[in-house]
Amino acid sequence: MKRCSSPDHPHCTAWVFPGEQACAHGHGQPAAASSADPLGSSFEMLQEVRARRDAADAIRPGAAAAPARQEARPHLHISGFDPRAAGGRQAIRLELRGMPDDTPPELTLLLQSALLPQGGGRHTFTRSLRGDWRPLVVEFSSRGREHGQYRVDVELHARDPQHGRNRTWVATPVLLVPRADASLAEIHQTYLNARKNVRIHADDASIARLHGLDAAGPLDIAIDARNASIAQLQFGAQSGTHQGKIDLALPTIAWDEDLIEIDLPATRPLHPCPASQACLVYAEPDAGMPRQLRLFALDEWVLGRMEAGPNGSLLEAEADVLLCHYGEHGPDHEGLTRRISARHAVIRRGRQGFEIEDVSRYGILLDGVWPGRQGPVPLRLGMRIELTASIKGVAAMVVTALLPHAVVLHRVDGGGAAECIVLLAPDAAPGNPPGAALPRAAALPQLFHRDGGFWHRDPVSGADTALSPAAALERLAGFHGQVRFTASPYPEYRALRGADRRGRLQAQTA
Repeated sequence: MKRCSSPDHPHCTAWVFPGEQACAHGHGQPAAASSADPLGSSFEMLQEVRARRDAADAIRPGAAAAPARQEARPHLHISGFDPRAAGGRQAIRLELRGMPDDTPPELTLLLQSALLPQGGGRHTFTRSLRGDWRPLVVEFSSRGREHGQYRVDVELHARDPQHGRNRTWVATPVLLVPRADASLAEIHQTYLNARKNVRIHADDASIARLHGLDAAGPLDIAIDARNASIAQLQFGAQSGTHQGKIDLALPTIAWDEDLIEIDLPATRPLHPCPASQACLVYAEPDAGMPRQLRLFALDEWVLGRMEAGPNGSLLEAEADVLLCHYGEHGPDHEGLTRRISARHAVIRRGRQGFEIEDVSRYGILLDGVWPGRQGPVPLRLGMRIELTASIKGVAAMVVTALLPHAVVLHRVDGGGAAECIVLLAPDAAPGNPPGAALPRAAALPQLFHRDGGFWHRDPVSGADTALSPAAALERLAGFHGQVRFTASPYPEYRALRGADRRGRLQAQTA
């Protein structure tokens, strides 16, 4: 209801019902009056509010309208850090939050810091069945470390070979190692409070109040009230509700580190033959060239025992690179091969280059010496790797090339003419610095892995050619004679079918 707004009768005080064209005295009402007069618009505003509320109730009966969703930002939530444990073993909890919906279900986390064992570490984030990310716990020790701040370089890699996209996020958190005799108040003053962007402090029977945080955004608030003081924190002072999530907890050292994306999704076309494992088979190899050139493009490579079934079949194995003993009559899948563990050694790409770690029961020999179980050992050019440490002559390989993106292993036992193993880092730029390969490996074609598949690069023109069964490999540099590409690393064996596998297992347990 509104008062008469006829321009010809400005002193008329009659009331006009909404929708009426004239007042009780017959004065006509202008059409635009309802939107210009604040008294006339109040009824319509009330009706509009009620209509919106009814529409929300119709969608979700009995529920209030959902608050506006804040734009998610990728970040790491770091918690569980206690700098008071100076000189002892510590642990931090890493939670991944705000990642895009199209992120692959498995992410690789690389950490580098002077506090971490071996100077860094490699971890994996995986999604749970609910779609959130499982947290990681990283352990380290500050024993013997000088007090001060230590940076931690974080790299998060997402590889999606199926769609040809690779993304990378980085962050640099800082951890404090205080003096051994530092008090808790000193630690909080130098570290914890520095993380807060809002502080409430009340002392000596005083009162401190903080109001109106409806649209303040993400805040870290430190509250300190002592000596009969009161510190008051109020959310939603105007609307009565707070739009967002409120986490209240006791004072702890926990914070968020924004993940900054430095790589954009790849725009190159998909590889014609996507594969992470493959083989180049030479029909008539030249002198010194093995018959099979086995290719593996993985984040880490597990060396283990080859399990051969009946009729030239290959059993499923826990390892990626499958090895067997070669005798006078070729591969022998029994006998000394049984001394190779299912998971015997692991080769991975670390911060300082490629490294190997013994994870077996019978051990390995590196240049004739057992490295022990103290962790990974860096590979070097010409290093001899023997399986096993307890029994000689089972399998032996030599590192013939140690490139920025690849490792080449030539067998120097009875299997030298049968196979050569090439380990490629996925999506790593190829490089061939002088002195990084022995003559046997220098004669091989220049190969690398990108966009989910294997490629060949011409050393003269720099042209890249995708490797596939349909590619004319004889025309490429480094290939001699008839050679074919197959997406199976062991094409001379056939995959064991379900019925054959069950029969093989029953025969082994009988």
